[in-house]
Amino acid sequence: MRPILLKGHERSITYVNYNYDGDLLFTASKDNVPTVWSANTGERIGTYNGHQGAVWDLDCNKFSTHLLTASADATCKMWNVETGEEVQTFKHRGPVRGVAWGEGSQCFATISDPFMDAVAMISIYDCPLDSSPESWSQAPRLEIELPKENAVKATNLVFLNLNEALFVTFDDGSIRLYDVVNGKVLNMITPHTKKINNVSFNREKTLFITSSVDTTAKLYDVVKLEHLKTYKTDRPVNDAVISPNKEHILLGGGQDAMSVTTTSGKAGKFETKFFHLVYETEFGVVKGHFGPINALAINPDGRSYASGAEDGYIRLHFFDQSYINMKDPVPDAPTEEAN
Repeated sequence: MRPILLKGHERSITYVNYNYDGDLLFTASKDNVPTVWSANTGERIGTYNGHQGAVWDLDCNKFSTHLLTASADATCKMWNVETGEEVQTFKHRGPVRGVAWGEGSQCFATISDPFMDAVAMISIYDCPLDSSPESWSQAPRLEIELPKENAVKATNLVFLNLNEALFVTFDDGSIRLYDVVNGKVLNMITPHTKKINNVSFNREKTLFITSSVDTTAKLYDVVKLEHLKTYKTDRPVNDAVISPNKEHILLGGGQDAMSVTTTSGKAGKFETKFFHLVYETEFGVVKGHFGPINALAINPDGRSYASGAEDGYIRLHFFDQSYINMKDPVPDAPTEEAN
């Protein structure tokens, strides 16, 4: 499996994400410039220029017409995907850590960190794309404060199917579901003992997988919030994704960047690990980065994946035909006990 190296960022990669159709790859970095690439060739198509701080997160709507970006400059920006034009800027009181489109692309949500007197905040904005941006309110429709005394920060957020709830992960290892109308907590679980770095869902949003500093990734059922599987490693897990057409899990991470400046890729454990979804067993690794893998994304067609790391590179990996044709092992049938 020979990767294509995408070198368009000057600082470490924070997030990578395919669009719904899988033909575009969006990347975010600490260099302030979100970028879009051809997912088939690795060609850089364009950049979105305007942020004054690191870009932590981004989300393209299902129709690939509008892109949202979350930045440390305390703004969330909306862009026209095709032209690169800035459509609207939504100002916050603290660095914006995450952003997510609601289903139907009529609203979106952000999470912002505490800053000076401002508390951490979850905000929901209305932005009907069939109307003029000038008619949109700059004020959020709903704000959910995260009290300072709790001393927790939100790390990721996702709208569940039909926008029935807002799914939010936290740096204390917990997950909370919020009512999108009144902001009340609908449910809460604590899958991890340390910070949840990222969360990924399967395409149908029936399963999700969390990645944590506690060196594990955990698979859950969305409806029941039932724990299904745990994938154990010997390093912090920064991101994990679910294959759309195989019973496989991809994990990426590595030692903290502060401790690996003089460390080789092998010693720093900067590989993408492959685990069997059901059996929880590791069966392969893909090496190449020279820093911790911060972000992973798998193409919706399941034939390629992208990894972004502290080294500033995105590696676009296309699976060999042998992997695509690989059959998952079938467990032995139970034998009947003799009478």
